[in-house]
Amino acid sequence: MGNEQSEPQVEEEMAEETPIKKVILVTGGTGLVGQAIKKVVDEGLALPNEEWIFLASKDCDLTSYEATKALFDKHSPTHVIHLAAMVGGLFANMRQNLEFFRMNMAMNDNVLRCCHEGNVIKCVSCLSTCIFPDKTTYPIDETMVHNGPPHDSNFGYAYAKRMIDVLNRGYSTQYGRMFTSVVPCNVFGPYDNYSLENAHVLPALMHKCYLAKQHDTPLTTFGTGKPRRQFIYSLDLARLFVWVLRKYEEVDPIILSVGEEEEVSITDAVNAVVKGMDFKGEIVYDTSKADGQFKKTASIGKLRKYLPDFKFTPFEQAVKESCEWFVENYDSARK
Repeated sequence: MGNEQSEPQVEEEMAEETPIKKVILVTGGTGLVGQAIKKVVDEGLALPNEEWIFLASKDCDLTSYEATKALFDKHSPTHVIHLAAMVGGLFANMRQNLEFFRMNMAMNDNVLRCCHEGNVIKCVSCLSTCIFPDKTTYPIDETMVHNGPPHDSNFGYAYAKRMIDVLNRGYSTQYGRMFTSVVPCNVFGPYDNYSLENAHVLPALMHKCYLAKQHDTPLTTFGTGKPRRQFIYSLDLARLFVWVLRKYEEVDPIILSVGEEEEVSITDAVNAVVKGMDFKGEIVYDTSKADGQFKKTASIGKLRKYLPDFKFTPFEQAVKESCEWFVENYDSARK
């Protein structure tokens, strides 16, 4: 499987480890990225001195400081990977920008406050390429996060995620904390959210394609198909997350993405899903629906300096594996 080819260098980078006991708490541990981290950890990336704890949203209301404090008191983590967030696709964000801002601000503030109060050695939080300015030059890089307002469609989510970087810098300058963040491009893979209303583009396409195939109807996709995106397979991102937790020692964020040359159009994504689902029907583009941001091409120059030889799973193969997982787990998948 292609996602196995990225392991050797990552494992080599992780070889020199201090023997202290680590308790690694993963918020949002049952979501797309959390499940991927659990899989790579369970399949050999865990070290003997590490205890990994994966939390579901039902385990704690992270918008409550008291509940978050009780959680940290219970587990006493030494390290935290903060994935929990209120997330959604373009149209969910457009409908609920205020809720996306308030919920995510509360969660992020509580988690980082409890990391500080609990003397957590390192916290790695998850940002998104949507945080970058709408009006910018390309490719975007880590220095450009705060250079202008984000796209109007998801300003609430984007500003809340930007504030994690502000909090990280504050805890570093005032208290010397090693709280940092990663900026993945569009993530996809098993355990995604496949809601037809709120999902991101690839899982929504997989669900639509599945239903179109079942009912012998056309596959209707929103927009023109022209916008371009970089997509990262969740299992590739998971390996990079583990590397960041162990080896990346900058407070400033790091972009985790496939290279600029791997950027694809939404039409390319549609075609990959159609192939992965073996769909033979008609494809219709509903151009009355919004396209969203045309592109948000990200540079991985910083990542390549650290991990020059990291191999990403080929896009079509990763989409095919994701489609297969969705079909096999259709009844239990989030939708």
